[in-house]
Amino acid sequence: MVEESDAKGPLAEVYAQAKSISPSGTVAGIIKTMSLRPDFLAGIQAASRMHFSDGALTRAQHEMIASYVSALNRCRY
Repeated sequence: MVEESDAKGPLAEVYAQAKSISPSGTVAGIIKTMSLRPDFLAGIQAASRMHFSDGALTRAQHEMIASYVSALNRCRY
């Protein structure tokens, strides 16, 4: 995994975008797991923004469902 302080080029841009929308102002560990493929990570982040945007369900409802499924799968993310 590439740490924030070591990120360069496209990865640094993706990390900056992730930090800008993070409530804690940090890059989450789940994001860093994909740091060796910044192109893939950018696509995942775009899909995530679409998935968690308000529609039939609010973002909070999406988050609750995602948390519940993660707990069922015993996944810390």
